[in-house]
Amino acid sequence: MVRREAKIVLDNGTEFYGWSFGALKNVNGEVVFNTAMTGYPESLTDPSYAGQILVTTYPLIGNYGVPDTGKGSNELPLFMESERIHVKALVVADYSESFSHWNAKESLATWLRRENIPALTGIDTRRLTMLLRERGVMMGRIIIDGYKMDDTQNKSDNYESVNWVEQVSCKEVISYKPDRSILNNQQSIKKVVLVDCGVKANIIRCLIRRGIEVVRVPWDYDFNNLEFDGLFLANGPGNPEQCVKTVEHIRTFLNSENVRPCMGICLGNQLLAKAAGAKTYKLKYGHRSHNQPVQRVGTTQCFITSQNHGYAVDAQTLPSDWESLFVNMNDGSNEGIRHKKRPWMSAQFHPEACSGPVDTEFLFDEFVKMLGR
Repeated sequence: MVRREAKIVLDNGTEFYGWSFGALKNVNGEVVFNTAMTGYPESLTDPSYAGQILVTTYPLIGNYGVPDTGKGSNELPLFMESERIHVKALVVADYSESFSHWNAKESLATWLRRENIPALTGIDTRRLTMLLRERGVMMGRIIIDGYKMDDTQNKSDNYESVNWVEQVSCKEVISYKPDRSILNNQQSIKKVVLVDCGVKANIIRCLIRRGIEVVRVPWDYDFNNLEFDGLFLANGPGNPEQCVKTVEHIRTFLNSENVRPCMGICLGNQLLAKAAGAKTYKLKYGHRSHNQPVQRVGTTQCFITSQNHGYAVDAQTLPSDWESLFVNMNDGSNEGIRHKKRPWMSAQFHPEACSGPVDTEFLFDEFVKMLGR
């Protein structure tokens, strides 16, 4: 592989030099860091990273290659979290050209080049991460030697002003049926409407594994006229303030006389809170890792969770009939909410993991129980 000199330039003028190992393309985006040690195929295909340049703090990336990028049952990706890479670019300290894993089909560099995603290696990611922790996430540019940026690429758009959810959400209604083997002795199939704000595939897998029929609808789809047993609010990228239509539809659902269960994950937690009347805010550098400790409020239970979000719910603005369900043990930020009387709850973290710990997957069981299964 021929290496070409490249650099990442932050909006404050700081430059980090390295070499390109992905697509030969200049891009801009919000620069964020993830401290997970594994899971780069899942992270790269997580729609919540849309519009962002991902910096991995774990130094060695690429050593176990990339698994099959094809589809399995229900046309869901076999091992990825969506059908394509969503990050604008990848920045690592040390890319391993050699890879070894029983499930690997190709190298990370081959995959990135095929999907036209630039990537840098040889970057001092420790210093870059420390800078982002001190000053907060900021816009940045990937510039590869010999390649000029056009006017669009030179412009560092404000990440918060873009509706990234609209870009990653499905464009039509899609249905997923549970496997027949799961339906033995099941009297009826419960149907859940999933609002796709950038859903990870494993959320859908976790639901259909539990015998749930999932009806996936676009982010701005008015689902209230459909026949369904419960509502699921998915994860997604960007500023929750951009999802005005989604919040309106959720608020209609909450005000309906036909009370049905609701569960949200990540952005879904923020949208549920906004529909209830609470406010959200942007975190300084977000939570993107596999080791975020959260406590279930009112108990001594603490769980290690996988997270990927840059915004949070202001728990102090929750209405009196809502309360915090989980709290982050590192910074005290909200990690989930619930209604005090009705079957509505959400988690800011990712109980479906993929990648990361599966300590909180039981929340799907709690949701299914609320459905009357």
